[in-house]
Amino acid sequence: MLRFSILFLVLLAVLFTLEVLGPVEKHVILPFTESLATFSTWLILLFDDSVKTFGNVIQSTSVAWGVAIERGCNGVEAVIILFAAIFAFPAPWKHRFIGFGLGFIAIQSLNIVRIISLFYLGEWETAKCVPGQECHRLWFDWFHLYLWQALIILDALVVWLIWLRYLPRPVRHDRSPPSSPLTPAAA
Repeated sequence: MLRFSILFLVLLAVLFTLEVLGPVEKHVILPFTESLATFSTWLILLFDDSVKTFGNVIQSTSVAWGVAIERGCNGVEAVIILFAAIFAFPAPWKHRFIGFGLGFIAIQSLNIVRIISLFYLGEWETAKCVPGQECHRLWFDWFHLYLWQALIILDALVVWLIWLRYLPRPVRHDRSPPSSPLTPAAA
């Protein structure tokens, strides 16, 4: 348990440090975030044609509203936590890669739901605003800052726990035959 804890914390420190480096942000994080916006817009366009994407911004064309997918909103932090938990745990490499791949998909799928729901929640609150008055987006802020943040991190934890459940059990290398109460005693 100590080995897992230390390795988990080291992986977190290294990966979160890498995430904020300029070249990583420019060549990995920003393109990934823009692809999330593009994919979210593509999904929205399947049933609503009043939306456009500009880089990392999903913009409504019917209401003056848009959401920008920024650092912390792209699910990368939850993916980093999941990666650190899976790769710090002593398990076969094949299971680590499969678990991380499926976990990445699970986290980003929920994140897409998050992005789209926040877009529509903000659009709904914006449509209710009175022109010329300050518009408060109470529900958008609450869902964005509290509910969805917690759910994305919880998703990483649940994925890790499910992954742990499906890991193969370690093989025991005990060479002595098992004793059975039904085995007759030698005379």
